[in-house]
Amino acid sequence: MIDPEQVAARLADVRARIASVDVDPASVQVVAVTKGFGADAVRAATMAGLEVGENYAQEAAAKHEELVAAPDPVQPTWHFIGQLQRNKVRLVAPFVDLWQTVGSLGLAAEIAKRAPGARVLVQVNLSDDPARGGCAWGELEGLVAGAVADGLDVHGLMGVAPLGGPGVALRAFERLAAAAEGLGLPVRSMGMSGDYLDAVRAGSTMVRLGSTFFGPRPHRGAESG
Repeated sequence: MIDPEQVAARLADVRARIASVDVDPASVQVVAVTKGFGADAVRAATMAGLEVGENYAQEAAAKHEELVAAPDPVQPTWHFIGQLQRNKVRLVAPFVDLWQTVGSLGLAAEIAKRAPGARVLVQVNLSDDPARGGCAWGELEGLVAGAVADGLDVHGLMGVAPLGGPGVALRAFERLAAAAEGLGLPVRSMGMSGDYLDAVRAGSTMVRLGSTFFGPRPHRGAESG
């Protein structure tokens, strides 16, 4: 079982590290990534005051069901942060609070159908790698406008650092932050356990941390979102 007090202590360390780069920790939301871990990780994160991010629709739905059916139920605030197939939106629409990976007009339309007025982030592919999720830079403004037209509440942008080392990541994060500012969007979700301080330096307002809180992820079979 994962100890909520240990998660809380690690959260305090994260906030101290953010403060060490001259950024107000209160300006950066920390999301605990619980993919691959059991419902106990979600419970521990929630008890430590964290919102939780899940990458896989079926895994998220199973944890949600387990937690609400428990003798001492908890109601986490869920973020969906993985690549999501349109036919699986229905599995998580009843409980997702923030959809972070809207990378196409088709997905935006499906979320709008299943969860009208949902809070979303538009994901940009920072790698120009077709194997990675997110829209191309040239599609960004059209996707934001399309999501708004569908009635979605677009809060900001999300991105995953490209491979290539800290300098490459930092430049990509800076570009994403500038794009969000240019579009008048307040949320920039960027930065994971290995690069979150660079993301914060570049202007991240939300970081997604898994191993920082829970250690190495247990081995699991592949599942598409």
